[in-house]
Amino acid sequence: MNLLPTRTSLFDDIFRDLASGYYVKPLHGDPLPAQIKIDVKEAGNAYTVQAEIPGVPKEDIHVDVQGSLVTLRAEVKQQDSQTKDERILRSERYYGSVSRSFELPTEVDSAECTAKFANGVLTLQLPKKSKAPNSSRIKVD
Repeated sequence: MNLLPTRTSLFDDIFRDLASGYYVKPLHGDPLPAQIKIDVKEAGNAYTVQAEIPGVPKEDIHVDVQGSLVTLRAEVKQQDSQTKDERILRSERYYGSVSRSFELPTEVDSAECTAKFANGVLTLQLPKKSKAPNSSRIKVD
């Protein structure tokens, strides 16, 4: 029989007894993840990319395609509102951005790309750039 508290329960008791004001969770929930999670699929002559970007308005999502490099960037600006008769005692705001770049196996036709954002998921349709024939027949004189 062990009468000494375990290390885990001892620390749990210490942190539980501290003032709750030191450990307040953000008002708006969790901030953006450290990295945007993506799924990339290839079908025929196009790539389909699905990226999870919850809690961000579509106006604050930026997609850049240069050749085979795709860059996704999202910015969050959340702030609490105040009415005329209120006095702010505590204000919690979250400003932040997250970005992700990845390279596809072939170049993408940026003029034909489409993007849709619904329910926190960004869906990109990235058609492959049509390859012009590099070789041509040369007439021998």
